[in-house]
Amino acid sequence: MVTFDENVLAIDEGQRRPILQIMEAALAAVDPRAAVAAHLTVDGDSLTVDGRTYSLADYWRVFVVGAGKAGAPMAQAVESALGECIHGGLVVVKTGHRGPTRRVELVEATHPTPNQAGVEAGQRILALAEQAGADDLVIALISGGGSALLVAPAPGLTLADLQRMTELLLASGAAIDEINCLRKHCSAVKGGQLARAAAPATLISLVLSDVVGSPLDVIASGPTVPDASTWADAWAVVERYRLADRLPAAVIARLQAGLAGELPDTPGPDDPAFARTQTVIVGDNRAAALAAVDAAEEQGYNALLLSTFIEGEARQVARVAVALGREVQASGHPLSAPACLVLGGETTVTLGERPGYGGRNQELALAAALELAGNRGITVVSLATDGTDGPTDSAGGLADGGTVDRGRAQGLDAADHLARHNAYPYLAATHDLLLTGPTQTNVNDLVLVLVERIED
Repeated sequence: MVTFDENVLAIDEGQRRPILQIMEAALAAVDPRAAVAAHLTVDGDSLTVDGRTYSLADYWRVFVVGAGKAGAPMAQAVESALGECIHGGLVVVKTGHRGPTRRVELVEATHPTPNQAGVEAGQRILALAEQAGADDLVIALISGGGSALLVAPAPGLTLADLQRMTELLLASGAAIDEINCLRKHCSAVKGGQLARAAAPATLISLVLSDVVGSPLDVIASGPTVPDASTWADAWAVVERYRLADRLPAAVIARLQAGLAGELPDTPGPDDPAFARTQTVIVGDNRAAALAAVDAAEEQGYNALLLSTFIEGEARQVARVAVALGREVQASGHPLSAPACLVLGGETTVTLGERPGYGGRNQELALAAALELAGNRGITVVSLATDGTDGPTDSAGGLADGGTVDRGRAQGLDAADHLARHNAYPYLAATHDLLLTGPTQTNVNDLVLVLVERIED
């Protein structure tokens, strides 16, 4: 079970411990190993995946491939079910997220910016898929982070090109579907191309969703499903964020060649590569959010899930979260205090020049702190369910009416830290930083708005 570092309890253990317990319950509900086991079972020679049954006797070999932050526990679950039936496999995970496996090799690569280890893993996974024939079964384990971890530059592109493209997109404020649209069109494995490599084998994809609404072609850039995006969509992202003069020349040349019809697009729904495929979402943000609601009610809160489709700039979402808490205080709507409002999704941060150290959840918490300054009874929590918010070891942050004053007492200016996207050191100093270590799961972010009953 995932547990939180208790540094945050230095402020008010009686109020904050229940909050940690709510978040721990939410993470437990999206444990990847349990999620896979719930959707994949083996009884003798019968493999059942989400209600569809396959005879293992019909297959010569079973391969397991995949990519994502949850790859290790997902691979362990498949090994527990299939055991010696697995001929071999390779799953690439984020550095520090590897676990013990017997039949499936796990390799580590970097996230969110790809590295050479990811390239080598991507090439090996493509080669493994290409080995599979009509009498083979390929099981693909896909989870959040797979876009950065499963790397195979398209012809004419280098790792350096993809690294620069990734850095520019992440700093632009682009949404994940926009970022992944470019990734797919600059890759030899994303956007359904892993499925094309595996055909005509039977391909089963087990997916742990980290994307709002769970569009299959966006999660980990959809390596095993039909791609809904086109060259025109990719170029529209370049224009929308004014990247034409900043992206590597080789990337621009490839996109323009695609627009001109000189390169084939990624495979769509009618492509024969998907004739023998099944794709199952085994866990998502809604499951975590509903578990948070149940846990909050067990802690004595009136709880409600408002939405799992939250997107937008982190600091703007923070203002909405605080406004919801104030409405509860002022009117008792939509719930009377003590209340816990749960929101899920994924925010973005548009970085300026020389940004500081933090992540979108930490930024949301710090922005909420400024809105809450001097307020009693409202706590806003923003949690990255993978335990790593941005390029940090933090899972996010908390904010209450005292966060700004605690920082000021140490000579820290909350508004200045927010303006410089430097939330991590501020929240660490005020005991408002969430730390879990790698959670081995990844289903977007959760925002909790907790409102206590204020006694006059």
